[in-house]
Amino acid sequence: MVHKPSAPVKASPLGQAILSLAIGLALLTALVVLVPGVYSYVYDGRIYPGVAVGGVDLSGLTIQQATALLNERLDYPTRGKIAFQEGTTLWTVKPADLGLFLDVQTTALAAYNLGRTGSLLERIADRWRAWSAGVDLAPLMVFDQRIAQNYLQDLAKQIDRPIIEATLGVNGVDVVVNSGQVGRTLDIPMALSRLNTQLQTMTDGLVPLVVNETPPVILDATTQAELARKILSAPLTIQIPKVEEGDPGPWTFEPAALAQMLTIQRVKTDTGEIYQVGLSNDALRNFLMNIAPSLSRAPQNARFTFNDETRKLELIESDVIGRSLDVDLSLQQINQQLLAGQHTVDLVMQTTNPAVMNDATAESLGITEQTSVYTSYFYGSDSARIQNIQTAASRFHGLLVAPGETFSMAEVLGDVSLDTGYAEALIIFGDRTIKGVGGGVCQVSTTLFRTVFFGGYQVDVRWPHAYRVKYYEQTSTGGHNQDLAGLDATVFAPQVDFRFTNDSPYWLLMETYPSKNSLIWKFYSTSDGRTVEWDTSGLKNIVEPPDPLYEENPDLEKDVIKQVDWAVDGADVAITRQVLRGGEVIHEDTFNTHYLPWQAKYQYGPGTEVPTPEPSPTP
Repeated sequence: MVHKPSAPVKASPLGQAILSLAIGLALLTALVVLVPGVYSYVYDGRIYPGVAVGGVDLSGLTIQQATALLNERLDYPTRGKIAFQEGTTLWTVKPADLGLFLDVQTTALAAYNLGRTGSLLERIADRWRAWSAGVDLAPLMVFDQRIAQNYLQDLAKQIDRPIIEATLGVNGVDVVVNSGQVGRTLDIPMALSRLNTQLQTMTDGLVPLVVNETPPVILDATTQAELARKILSAPLTIQIPKVEEGDPGPWTFEPAALAQMLTIQRVKTDTGEIYQVGLSNDALRNFLMNIAPSLSRAPQNARFTFNDETRKLELIESDVIGRSLDVDLSLQQINQQLLAGQHTVDLVMQTTNPAVMNDATAESLGITEQTSVYTSYFYGSDSARIQNIQTAASRFHGLLVAPGETFSMAEVLGDVSLDTGYAEALIIFGDRTIKGVGGGVCQVSTTLFRTVFFGGYQVDVRWPHAYRVKYYEQTSTGGHNQDLAGLDATVFAPQVDFRFTNDSPYWLLMETYPSKNSLIWKFYSTSDGRTVEWDTSGLKNIVEPPDPLYEENPDLEKDVIKQVDWAVDGADVAITRQVLRGGEVIHEDTFNTHYLPWQAKYQYGPGTEVPTPEPSPTP
């Protein structure tokens, strides 16, 4: 039986598509399975194609070959240059000297492992990427910052600078000044950070250094040094402004003395601190305090006399402006003017006007008439006693006493000595009359007391004499009036004083007119209508003096006897006074005085026969 071949059966289009897909998948599977295996086999032990490190192609090289090639080609650590810059100064160094090294083994191994690690798909993808586009791996660099830090620390020794304060001092009269210095410190952490950034670029580069600067508190003292040199450039003269005759000074300090007084102090200002130069306030203050008393002057009223005809005041002595040294302001002025280059400096004086100036008038003071006058007599006084009376009385001529003011005679008298115009005359000292400076001044105090007494003014302090003095009971004819006993006053400054108060509403002007036998004391003011009534008890309890006393004086010749003290009876006396105004008693005083009996005393030369006093008669 013969069979005819059957006609081929045609597949449907869908079947053909499925068949083609199956064949493709089979081929792809074979490719995926077989090709990588073949690729791995072909490049076994070698780096896959397309792999580079730092631009160096390592395709097909073994690890050893890659290591050698990288060592040769990647020489940046030893070839490169890093320049550190500070200002205009550069320091150039190789990266290797800063601690940068290439880890060749690890880098070559990383290139070899590309396409050999991860999942199958990851490995295939890496191989494909390397083959198709190439992969350039970064070389593995090791940066040892300890080496870089050591380098920078050595660099800092050239850059760093300590802070130095400016100094100012004096050597003798020379001013020594040293300028300060700004402190500088290299910022090493910042330098390391910038270096690390530059090294990562694997290129030569410039690393700017940061240097922190710290200025000293005082950098420059040249200005203050010049001020100190000005102070020491010439002697300093300190003087009183408007010098008058008799004023102390001037006072001069040579540069050597000024150098000892110069002070240099640090002081704070709005902008910091500076040196302040000047003379020591303590040294200057001590000096000024020492001279201040000699510069001080109390204000003094002008002195006048009252013209009885014109009823006007006539100036006899100008007023004195009071002054005192202002120590604090003087200290400031001395230092200020010295710093300005002035070496002659006026002290600062505070002035005080007196109550009554030269232009005062009788009307302004309420002086219209004479309100009291008294004349005492001293016939027989020697020239020394007369000189003392005139000298003391002149201290009071033209003086004014303000309403309500208490007047001190001792204060006005001041120093009673040979230097102030007084002579030696008889004074009471202890239990005898001897020669002493100022004998006769009590004639003046007694006259003032009586002018106050009979003028009805308030008596505050009055001391009587120890015994009766003949001059204080003299009359205008040279006779003797016992009723004046108890109206004396003694002054022995400063312990024993005579003081009275002008208890009227008007100024009181005193005038004194001494002559060789008398002293006239006048008060000018305005009467407020007061009158004076007075009485004396007379001498009571009279005690006769003791027998005369004879004393040998080796300075006298033989048979010479000289009386040095005179006998006076002792007694008690009381003086009463009533001061009335409009029938009202405004003062009522009693002045009690106890006079001691006073012994006559004689002095005789050696070998002189001394008289024997006759015995007192038996009562």
